[in-house]
Amino acid sequence: MEARLPLNKGKVKGLPEGLDALIACADLQGRESAQGAGEDPRLLGEILADELEFLSKSGNIPSLDRTGIILAGDFYSRLDRRGGYGDVRGVWRAFSRSARWVAGVAGNHDLFSAMPSLPEMQAFLETEPVHFLDGDLLELGGLRIGGISGIVGNPRKPFRRTEASYLEALDRLLRAGLDLLVLHDGPDVAGTGLRGWPSIREKLESCGPLLAIRGHAFWETPLALLGNGTQVLNVDSRVLLLEG
Repeated sequence: MEARLPLNKGKVKGLPEGLDALIACADLQGRESAQGAGEDPRLLGEILADELEFLSKSGNIPSLDRTGIILAGDFYSRLDRRGGYGDVRGVWRAFSRSARWVAGVAGNHDLFSAMPSLPEMQAFLETEPVHFLDGDLLELGGLRIGGISGIVGNPRKPFRRTEASYLEALDRLLRAGLDLLVLHDGPDVAGTGLRGWPSIREKLESCGPLLAIRGHAFWETPLALLGNGTQVLNVDSRVLLLEG
């Protein structure tokens, strides 16, 4: 099937000095049209990175060297159908080429190697200017960002945790204090039909308000408010430009 990828714009408060915007996306499980493409059509994330660079240079969006990129997982797609799992290093490299920084998490369809290989993944993360998050917290120019990769599921598969392990990692991050939380899996929203995990929502509602960005489960309404004031931004199959 053919589909269009929307680029939506919004406003955000509290960006640190030197950062004019954030761009967030997830679940870009597609490839360029076979017409005019090579033998291995590029992943949609690679095409998006090129398009954002063009829009930035033409003045249609803020300069990418003053923009942070948030990747919330699932940037791989097979050639014959949506899904499967595979190497997304090219997508992360493409975004890091011109952005101020790139930070994000893996989805359950992502690998950072040709085949599952922890040494190859570690070598990539140590040599590329990207910030990979999986239970980690970092500070980028005054913005405290935490993230958890993967989904709740069978831990024998790549980027999956038990529900108890996921909540334990989330609790550690929340107690450390965050401005921005990046997840692939994530909370539901009570009484709305917006899909996710009630236990993750309850954990988020037990702390102070923050901004959480997630993917994995598409919501018709991209922005939701939890009971404690936390805002959840769902970027599954979306690109969102948040300007300060």
